[in-house]
Amino acid sequence: MADASLHQSLSQQQTLAPQMRQSLEILQANTLELSQLLNQAMEINPVLEDVTEHESLDEITDAEREDSENYDDWQETYDDDLRDLAIMERRNQGVSQDAVEAREHFYNSIVAPLTLQEHLTEQIRESGLNKADQADAVIIVGNLTDHGYLDASLEELATRLQIPLDRLEDALATIQNFDPPGVGAADLRECLLLQLDYLGLGNGLEAEIVDEHLNEVARNHFPQLAKKLHLSLDTIIEAIEHIRTLDPSPGSRFQNNGNPYVQPDVEITRGDHGEWIASLTGSYLPRLRINDEYKDLLSTSADDRKTRNYLRNQIRDGRAVIRAIDQRQETILAIAREIVDRQTPFLEFGTRHLKPMTMNDIAEVIGVHPTTVSRAVAGKYINSPHGLMEMRKFFATGYQTSDGKDVSNEGVREALQDLISNEDSSKPLSDSKLEKLLTGQGIKVARRTVAKYREQLGILPSHLRKKY
Repeated sequence: MADASLHQSLSQQQTLAPQMRQSLEILQANTLELSQLLNQAMEINPVLEDVTEHESLDEITDAEREDSENYDDWQETYDDDLRDLAIMERRNQGVSQDAVEAREHFYNSIVAPLTLQEHLTEQIRESGLNKADQADAVIIVGNLTDHGYLDASLEELATRLQIPLDRLEDALATIQNFDPPGVGAADLRECLLLQLDYLGLGNGLEAEIVDEHLNEVARNHFPQLAKKLHLSLDTIIEAIEHIRTLDPSPGSRFQNNGNPYVQPDVEITRGDHGEWIASLTGSYLPRLRINDEYKDLLSTSADDRKTRNYLRNQIRDGRAVIRAIDQRQETILAIAREIVDRQTPFLEFGTRHLKPMTMNDIAEVIGVHPTTVSRAVAGKYINSPHGLMEMRKFFATGYQTSDGKDVSNEGVREALQDLISNEDSSKPLSDSKLEKLLTGQGIKVARRTVAKYREQLGILPSHLRKKY
């Protein structure tokens, strides 16, 4: 009979205080989700009430922060928690980089569905790559679209980031071996070929059709293709049916499209003197405060310990919700004001004048960690002079024109769209000609980048756009 024994071991676990978890949920929620969260909070916590009088939200939250009766030291403790988190994120004092990254991953995973970037980053972490190779792989992931395509050529990235091209090529090859199959492709053709390789069909008929005859497939020229390849029509159709089971957008399954309704969090308008002003929307959101009757009840229940503890806990939790709303609004407004300051040319003249801007740029100015900016802009929209825009669309890499001006990838795509929209339909512009015309506008991009952006815009190649 085996001996029974007891073993004691010491292990380190990550925990997240309920108030911090709630704060992160509120920060990352869009306006519709936030409204639901706040209504839920009022249903759960009886001390919270929705103010329908004429008091402003600022007056309510200021009063809640100033009122310290029966509050003890909760506010100080909560602020200390937030400060400790900021110190850990910004300075890494006494904590390894691995631990910080793991903690960040933990935060992200509990407040939102897994994104494509998070899914790939997790695979990088588990890949066994050394730190330098992991950093290169993260650069590739950071330049993927939501659909899983590479948003910039490796040559452009190597030049802009001063990284050897062969290192980025190796990093891209690593990412292209990750899940989902097809991720990291430059265009549809490469995306489908990567998926065929994953299925062990990289040397089969399907791969040959995708590699050399994708245009015939798009035009349903199956008989011509059968004749060209000296195969039966049934064989060609069977191969094409297999190709059509592949996913042209491997990143789409990570997109959160659960709510089709969009409500902007920020509105950008002109002020009285012509300046651009960013302001928060949300007048329809519940305006919360602690019900005075419960605060009075707490004062008069000194002899009933159970009731007093219950009320103290509910008031503490209620204040946590109000403080988290405050922080969310302040963070989003600070980001929006930086967008206004940095993107004035866009506000004046449109998408073509959108400048490259990173979350690191904004984080440094407003004094938060880049992951806080990432959470704050997730799922949020700005009502701009040029229509409703997702906040994260303002964060993009780009190019420098010949006269030294910065232009974002979105601006290049718009310039390309304009050229094609105004072309002679009997003589459509080839990708080479489009490259030259963009260069003439001071935008130096490679021909294959033109082709990639054209495909992203859903525009056919020149020979298929021709009208007789």
